[in-house]
Amino acid sequence: MEHRKLGTSGLKLSTLSFGSWVTFDQQLNDDAALECLQTAWDAGVTFFDNAEGYAAGESEKIMGRCFQNLGWERNTYTVSTKFYWGLTEGPNTRFTLNRKYLMSAIDASLDRLKMDFVDLIFCHRADPDTPMEEIVWAMSDIIASGRALYWGTSEWSAEQIREAWEVADKLNLRKPVMEQPEYHLLQRDRVEKEYAPLYGDLGIGLTTWSPLASGLLTGKYSKGIPQDSRGSLPGYEFLKNQLTDKISIQKVENLKVISDEIGCSLAQLAIAWCTLNKNVSTVITGASRVEQVRENLASLEVAEQIDEELIKRIEFAVT
Repeated sequence: MEHRKLGTSGLKLSTLSFGSWVTFDQQLNDDAALECLQTAWDAGVTFFDNAEGYAAGESEKIMGRCFQNLGWERNTYTVSTKFYWGLTEGPNTRFTLNRKYLMSAIDASLDRLKMDFVDLIFCHRADPDTPMEEIVWAMSDIIASGRALYWGTSEWSAEQIREAWEVADKLNLRKPVMEQPEYHLLQRDRVEKEYAPLYGDLGIGLTTWSPLASGLLTGKYSKGIPQDSRGSLPGYEFLKNQLTDKISIQKVENLKVISDEIGCSLAQLAIAWCTLNKNVSTVITGASRVEQVRENLASLEVAEQIDEELIKRIEFAVT
């Protein structure tokens, strides 16, 4: 599998990566998660995404146990985690990026992952209540301590990312090198317009999430929410409006005509399209079954079939 540089850093990530949001613990136990990880690895995936908030820390625990059982050499794969949401109630343990929280959060994540360090750490959301200088100092100090190697942001505005980068530059601290935004055929403006100046100005790379729009771009929600789907899981009721939006469903139906024509699944077409954006360092995929892992990873073969004319048809289908 092709590996792409993470922005202008020296780190290279597999074009497709494997993430644990929703699936680990809620849909996959240790054995099933290990099988999915091994299948992804066998196909060339070397980047695995996680966060403290996924399944209230259980996702990190499962991934940590799986890595121990798989026995891969630590320098052969890349792991990320994210901080902000917190796991326990308290003034400095939830919805914050203050220094006290970040310094304890990294240690707790490493303990759950059973690792000495993670490669990437993200500020999972922006924190308007903590001064940017404090956030940058804390993230930079975590990097300096060796507990993580690179830091970045997730779902921050371009203005916030630039402010963090400029604070780090002014104080000679470690700069943010990546952003993790939602990006798919139905949500494009932030990546393609708002962030556009950041790629050249700051060298920011993207580790994008939800290429299938939480499953909408698989076509499974065209006739409602199936009982065994993500949209039916407890705690994910917030997805209902997105998954049942009539305009979006019509766009999905338009895309299915194209995927049927070129002989691939709708999911493969959607993932393949995301990889065509060269500002995207890696597209994070997820799966609740090994069969889905294989299907998703075959998207790279579909990407090779997409020419300029097909891109125009895809983009017309979602306008």
